[in-house]
Amino acid sequence: MFQKTVLANGVRVITEKIPSRTVSVGIWLDVGARDEEPANNGSSHFVEHMLFKGTSTRSASQIAQEFDMLGGMSNAFTSNETTSYYATVLDDQLGRLVALLADLFRDSLYLEEEVAREREVILQEISMVEDTPDDRIHELFTSRLWGSHPLGQTVLGGREVVAGMTSEQLRAYVQAMYTPERVVIAAAGNVEHGEFCRLWQEELGVLAPGRGGVARRQVPEQLAPVRKIYRKKLEQVHLVLGTYGLPIVAEERYALYLLHLLLGGNMSSRLFQEVREKEGLAYSIYSYLSSFTDSGYLGIYLGVDPAMVNRAIAVIAREIRGLRREGAPAEMLANAKGYAKAGIFLSAENMETRMTRIARNELTFGRYIPFEEIAAGFDRVRGEEIVALAGRLLKRPLFAAALGPLRSRDVDWQPLDLEEV
Repeated sequence: MFQKTVLANGVRVITEKIPSRTVSVGIWLDVGARDEEPANNGSSHFVEHMLFKGTSTRSASQIAQEFDMLGGMSNAFTSNETTSYYATVLDDQLGRLVALLADLFRDSLYLEEEVAREREVILQEISMVEDTPDDRIHELFTSRLWGSHPLGQTVLGGREVVAGMTSEQLRAYVQAMYTPERVVIAAAGNVEHGEFCRLWQEELGVLAPGRGGVARRQVPEQLAPVRKIYRKKLEQVHLVLGTYGLPIVAEERYALYLLHLLLGGNMSSRLFQEVREKEGLAYSIYSYLSSFTDSGYLGIYLGVDPAMVNRAIAVIAREIRGLRREGAPAEMLANAKGYAKAGIFLSAENMETRMTRIARNELTFGRYIPFEEIAAGFDRVRGEEIVALAGRLLKRPLFAAALGPLRSRDVDWQPLDLEEV
């Protein structure tokens, strides 16, 4: 059973009671990398780290020990639009978990010596991504897709910006962005809504409402396609192709997800079968969706031998044109719907996933969305809708970014122009 309460200062508390011995709790913020300027890019992620580095009552080591003593799992993450701190514990530890999470959120100190230590950790994290080509290529691709818009920034931030961040800057960022109206407290599992609200009222009810509400985010422009090679001495070429998609709230989101599955979202998809199984051109190839509240994109990733890049591009373009022209046979579409619905219902077995789901729905749609509504959304999609959507989204030339031992003269991008069917 889902319940929602809004505290007097604007903090939203949502719960989904599920028979279980565990409960998953998260503090979610409508704050992420796209809310940053170039001069403070990486602030959301840096703050995420710092919330585990000491409060007025707990040192960093005491925080780590207390999470371990609770016996569950804890973690945090930052994305373009959200930041989350969460943990899953046995239900009889819920009160202790709420007190701990609230302390981190409300009373973290951001001591300069801790900031200096964590700065080096984050710089190493940036280096790790730069040394991991199948991660780095996605950052390079989105920097071209979104250009100077904040979505083109990395979540971790630029090395120079992170190296210069101070405790004063981080505290100022928290004061400006971590306001009650941006906060959602979510829980799934064996949780009583009334008691849960009472606990959070005691912990966060003292926070003053923000002034002026949440600022509107800048909607990104759709730019002319760019294709760029980033030369690096590697065994493979890591390649991302893609184009603009739909916002996560779009009515056609169900059709878009099925289109993605048919194109490259699982083992029976066109790209997996043709590029990997029949042509043997890549071990890893897949399509994926990255959707935001006001925009999004459809991407294709593959790792390929430098000598096979042009062949792989040609096959991918051929399969995109085939999907635009033919759509999917009724059996393939039914299989894609079954795959999508199975993923939804299987995820319901995990408390952390349930908690994450209700939090994301609140932040994105402002309401609870039943599993049955999502299943019905997939069931309603018709084959001709897939064809129409593919024809609309995949008719313009694709963006492309390649990382590896290539030169411009080595690559034939022409098949990615896609205008002709």
